[in-house]
Amino acid sequence: MSARSPTFRYRILVKKLTQLIDDGLLVPGDRLPSVRQCARQEKISMTTVLQAYGLLESQGLIQARPQSGYFVRELPIALPDEPSVSTPSRNATRVDVGDRIALILRDSQNPAIVPLGNASPGTGLLPLRALDRLLTARIRRSRHDGAPDYSYPPGEYDLRRQIARRSLDWSGRLDPDDIIITSGCTQAIDLCLRATTRHGDLVAVESPCYFGTLLLLETLGLSAVEIPAHPRDGICLDRLADALATHPIRACVVSPCFSNPLGSLMSDAAKGALLSMLAQRDIPLIEDDTFGELGYADIRPKPAKAFDDSGLVMLCASFSKVLAPGYRIGWTAPGRFRDRVERLQLASTLAVPRIFQHTIADFLANGAYDRHLRRIRTAASVQSRRMANAIGAYFPSGAKVTKPNGGLVLWVELPEGSDAILLSERAMTEDIGICPGPIFSATGQYRNYIRLNAGSPWSPALERAIRRLAELIHEQKSPPRRSNRDGD
Repeated sequence: MSARSPTFRYRILVKKLTQLIDDGLLVPGDRLPSVRQCARQEKISMTTVLQAYGLLESQGLIQARPQSGYFVRELPIALPDEPSVSTPSRNATRVDVGDRIALILRDSQNPAIVPLGNASPGTGLLPLRALDRLLTARIRRSRHDGAPDYSYPPGEYDLRRQIARRSLDWSGRLDPDDIIITSGCTQAIDLCLRATTRHGDLVAVESPCYFGTLLLLETLGLSAVEIPAHPRDGICLDRLADALATHPIRACVVSPCFSNPLGSLMSDAAKGALLSMLAQRDIPLIEDDTFGELGYADIRPKPAKAFDDSGLVMLCASFSKVLAPGYRIGWTAPGRFRDRVERLQLASTLAVPRIFQHTIADFLANGAYDRHLRRIRTAASVQSRRMANAIGAYFPSGAKVTKPNGGLVLWVELPEGSDAILLSERAMTEDIGICPGPIFSATGQYRNYIRLNAGSPWSPALERAIRRLAELIHEQKSPPRRSNRDGD
């Protein structure tokens, strides 16, 4: 899109003003230039300025005051510290988290719930109308071409070609034949685990670890060796080296680019060191790149796959977090294990809906995807900061929160003595959904941690939910006193 495009220009203005607020050059209470003045300064139309101011207002960064103009909203200045680095057990652990996860996911389906426990963008951030138009066009076309409804492995060539083309953005140089389309990223990881492990094997995972990965380990009868991860830098390589030296680990599942729930990002040097460490023992790396496209910076970080010279990296990704959760379209580039993964998929799900693959391929091909990514990245960055500010404003002293540079979630360490399981159950009675920390550990760690969703646009209802959640945490710290008559 041209820089002269009005859509592009208002995004530039939003980014510029957001940066000024982030850098402290515009502080709470400061008055922004009037619409007319800003249009003159930036050499853009007043309509474009109004679009930018409207978006900033909807994101909670500025507010309009009648007869006075636009002002930077009052926000807490100091954010809480980052959570502590975990200290998981060094022993291998059989995973048993399924029952609790099933209960939490079941309760979260209630449409009345404020979805603080999800890890998905709000529907307003998804290009659903554009996808609907493309889907409708594809349905009309399919009536005439007589093509089957299902697409057998490895999936539709046009989608695999678009994915391969986009890999050039991170020096991936994937070929369409390297790629297998799956029913979401979870199935991609499942197939990669099946291709590289057997029942009873040990798998290294970062801790805290996405509960969906733990559930896969449990289902496949695999044991987890939990490796501590830093909130900003990702998996601790020295602890991984110790684990590799003392355990017969058969695979390693890591999310180098914006992990869930930490949102950590490994440096390129650390990614290279990770691959070298695993290659010495011929251990495959199953790379979960679910949030790789959702970095807040303009440049997409390189996945570990970009540094893979031996075919040991099995890259897994999905369009669920950025385009269409309901389509359940994911993919994997499993390197040297490609043929085995394809056979396993054929034996398990057999096929992935063809029409959804073509719809996403059309969206990727027409240039709309990059425009959409700019929009959702900007929104996710603002929403993450707003959520962190609200935590700093309302949660008890001692609460800590991650400061990710990408993704849709925040990992919150509550004051010592807090119980995330009880908090989750209590919050659910008030239609507030959260993810308690223990489901992110094979050993039930993180009793005083929660994961919060930063994917939904800020709103009064969301702020009320955060304030009420904070009150429930305060109540855990200071439970009501029993009267003298209690128990009589």
